Amino acid sequence: MEIDSSFAIEVNNLTVSYTHKPALWDVDLRIPEGVLCGIIGPNGSGKSTLLKTIMGLIKPDTGSVRVFGKPIDQVRMRVSYVPQRESVDWHFPVSVMDVALMGVYSRKSIFSKITTADKEIALEALAKVNLLEYKDRHISQLSGGQQQRVFLARALAQQADLYIMDEPFVGVDAVTEDAILKLLQEMKKEGKTVVIVHHDLQTAYDFFDFIVMLNSRLVVAAPKEQAFNKRYLQEAYGSRLSILSKISELIGADELKRTTTEINRDVADA
Repeated sequence: MEIDSSFAIEVNNLTVSYTHKPALWDVDLRIPEGVLCGIIGPNGSGKSTLLKTIMGLIKPDTGSVRVFGKPIDQVRMRVSYVPQRESVDWHFPVSVMDVALMGVYSRKSIFSKITTADKEIALEALAKVNLLEYKDRHISQLSGGQQQRVFLARALAQQADLYIMDEPFVGVDAVTEDAILKLLQEMKKEGKTVVIVHHDLQTAYDFFDFIVMLNSRLVVAAPKEQAFNKRYLQEAYGSRLSILSKISELIGADELKRTTTEINRDVADA
């Protein structure tokens, strides 16, 4: 695959294994800049593994990853990563403001002091996620949705160009989900690239304009209108597919409607 810096992320011949069992197998994909990209697929399909490999947290067996045309270590300041909420130690002794300031620290030298301007950036980020009134509260005292938002504030304070998020909507209520989505759409309008692991097919077509569909191998990486069709959905989910009719109505694909009905009937009869 030819490297092109106009893409936010390029993955070339990527294979990643855990205890000799491949989690990702020979994956090639490109994610354009300036999109709201959803990474979807069944449980165990390699979605989180892909994000961690892109971030350099997991070393692949084979293949390479480029971010803005370069290795991640050369552009890490331009990238913000939001892990799954359960991977965070929520009893660590820090306040909401401390977490937001971590985003500012990531852009500064280790010996630099936090300035008044830095604090203003963190406060503005907390205001965007409606957590300003909780700035002095310990993170363990937050609800699940609030904890998710405080790490989104940290990402915003970093002022990155690429935001990589691992299931940011898990454990949040519908109001919080809607607020986060609106914020992500604003980020896209500002030219940011947002890549999100998402598990809900019902909302995926609404949320994203670009889709990466995985099932250990790459099924498709394309604009959502191309990605949501009978062939790709069956290849990714097979008999595990339980997709609501809302998707087919949004797409306006009669063939997909029939496929959804057939698959759901097969699952019910199994």
